[in-house]
Amino acid sequence: MAAALKVIEGEYLRDILHQPQALENTLETLDRSKELLDLASDLRKGMFQRIVLTGMGSSFHALHPLNLQLIGHGFTAVMVETSELVHYKHRFFDPKTLIIAASQSGQSAEMGRLAEVNRKRAAVIAVTNTPESPLVKHATAALFTQAGTEFSVSCKTYVTALMALKWLGDVLCQRDVKQTRRELRHAAPAVAAYLAGWKEYVLSLVQSLKDIRHLFFVGRGSSLSAVGTGALIVKESDHFYAEGMSSAAFRHGPLEMLSGETFVLVFSGDAKTRALNLRLLADIQQQGGCAALAGETATLECFRLADHGSSVRAILEILPIQMITLALAARAQREPGKFELASKVTTTE
Repeated sequence: MAAALKVIEGEYLRDILHQPQALENTLETLDRSKELLDLASDLRKGMFQRIVLTGMGSSFHALHPLNLQLIGHGFTAVMVETSELVHYKHRFFDPKTLIIAASQSGQSAEMGRLAEVNRKRAAVIAVTNTPESPLVKHATAALFTQAGTEFSVSCKTYVTALMALKWLGDVLCQRDVKQTRRELRHAAPAVAAYLAGWKEYVLSLVQSLKDIRHLFFVGRGSSLSAVGTGALIVKESDHFYAEGMSSAAFRHGPLEMLSGETFVLVFSGDAKTRALNLRLLADIQQQGGCAALAGETATLECFRLADHGSSVRAILEILPIQMITLALAARAQREPGKFELASKVTTTE
């Protein structure tokens, strides 16, 4: 069976295994620039009426934890895909809006359009892996991830974006960033400890997913980052359809798809809604569906995550889905993450 893994031992796997180093590199360079502190001060003084969080693909999904943090702190925050923002929500482009734009490349078609439409009317904080990108040139302030180059599917860039966005949220919400740094120091070792068992996880998933044709990832709150990005990377990596949604939305229709060919990965998430997620898992299993829990109390080792609190949980939650992408590729004997129709940077609207 181990020979079946040969096909997946390429550049995508190397990127996955490099995630701990990328997280360490990013944490070392995160800082509070004068421009960022000035915007945080303006926000505190009430000079911005709203915060618009925008991005595309995994960069958009990565914004969920920050969105919840800002709203919980008392700010008016809204998430909008950049493609919708630049064509249908022009009223957000004014001096009373603070835009947080997340983009791995900073040079997608939508980010170019953002600069064109905004014309610096609204202040922009860029979160990107590319310092020389058009997005950074347009931005008022910027935070940079240190993921390095990436083969195709977002993995290093996604987890480092989550780290940078957590840092940004704590700066804007006036949290002690020394404490933030202490919390985020757990991320790289926790990811490395999980990835040490990648071969065993993939082999076990090849067996457990062998009859599965439909994949659902469900969760609530910050876990929406993992379920949204997870469904995206399965489609990109494996040409296998998967869907990510809230646990509540799964009850509104998709529950009808339960069968021996449908697998549902339920993220336990934080304490606030954990009981609801566990109830959904129990209901699926009671009705004969295939489902498993992902989180600190997961039964299966491949879905069990170390408990380092909410600052690190969002980063860890994507790891089991990365293992699923590798297992599906091994099952199909195809190289995971090799683009045939798409490209790393989307340059056409």
